[in-house]
Amino acid sequence: MPIYEYRLAGDTKGCPHCRKGFEVLQGLKDPPVTRCPACGASVKRCISLTRVILPGAASGRDPVERKVAEYERQGMFSHAAELADKASEKPERSHLKERAMENYKRAGYDV
Repeated sequence: MPIYEYRLAGDTKGCPHCRKGFEVLQGLKDPPVTRCPACGASVKRCISLTRVILPGAASGRDPVERKVAEYERQGMFSHAAELADKASEKPERSHLKERAMENYKRAGYDV
């Protein structure tokens, strides 16, 4: 079953749960969630980045990517964004720029 990500829709005021975003495990044919389960505010399904680490792939062993992922798991999106942004200046790590922009958005920055 896929995991879908939802966030607060529009300019409505919601709780920290829906402003930050939440995930829901749903079947492919299940209707999308329209209300926050915590406060009832209107929510929308978002497209989230898919990250795959293949066994033996260099990206899985990269200490910078591991640290960025650790910050993301802890909800420290501004730290993750700054680290990924700085690392993306090197040509071999330019793929981290998109991840940095996504983390800046999650941290609340207007990018």
